[in-house]
Amino acid sequence: MIIFSDSQLSDPALNLLQKGVAPHELLFPKNPASSVLAKSEPDPAFSSADIAFGQPDLSAIEKSRRLRWIHLTSAGFTRYDTAEFRSLAAARGLMVTNSSTVYAQACADHALAFMLGHARQLPLALQSRAASGSPEWFALRNGSSSLRGQSVVILGFGAIALELIKLLAPFQMHITSMRRNPAGERNVITPDALPSALSAADHVVNILPDNAGSRGFINAERLAMMKPGAVFYNIGRGTTVDQEALCEALKSGRLDSAWLDVTDPEPLPENHPLLSIPNCFITPHTAGGHRNESETLVRHFLENFRLFLDGAPLRDRIM
Repeated sequence: MIIFSDSQLSDPALNLLQKGVAPHELLFPKNPASSVLAKSEPDPAFSSADIAFGQPDLSAIEKSRRLRWIHLTSAGFTRYDTAEFRSLAAARGLMVTNSSTVYAQACADHALAFMLGHARQLPLALQSRAASGSPEWFALRNGSSSLRGQSVVILGFGAIALELIKLLAPFQMHITSMRRNPAGERNVITPDALPSALSAADHVVNILPDNAGSRGFINAERLAMMKPGAVFYNIGRGTTVDQEALCEALKSGRLDSAWLDVTDPEPLPENHPLLSIPNCFITPHTAGGHRNESETLVRHFLENFRLFLDGAPLRDRIM
């Protein structure tokens, strides 16, 4: 087998990959992509690959006649999530997997950190030097709350949502998830049932991917459906939110606050309104990050590589 990898890997991860695929051959591009979000460049070596590990160029995939399997080094797969590419993959019997399993736990941890940070008023408390017994001190204490018994709506019901639901279990929250095509799962609704769910939710966690059906999903209409004083979180993609409408909802007090790990674009320009809103908290798309991330990605690929060689079903298959 010839495996083409255009990923930026740490030295330990690269060593792990080389040992893990031996005696099969590894090929690398002259100019690897700078990140999983960056578009890779076509590379002549790709035409000889049986397997691609990374973020392969779409035109190179189309021209290839040897490629059998693509393993993406990301959970998101926006550039491949088109009718044209799905049709191409189906026609050629091309298998496509992603790295959802790699990032699910870290993203869920980040979402829970956001929720607890809000409940415990951490942004305000960390900036305060209030003396015990002062009005500011009492305001911080009295404004802090617990997640226990509160309600949350999770938009998207994939790997991240499943991990987040596990983390929220000790808080005995009322949890509702939304997916377009429920398969009989408990407390999972369709978008048609969202108005009622949003009107009762204390927290709304958006984990939607970027695709044609999700862009701008959180718009002025759906923000208006949310319970006054609700908190909005985005761990999915910035393109799924109408940011102008979100600004208005925050400024008007309709929403208590927003906690965002993703925006559109990334990073936001210095003069963007969201950056000046005091009840909007933004991390720079770090939710999926974790120590030894490259090695985790490679281990996930190698696990699937062994399954591929055995003709067994692959993990995280999306096409």
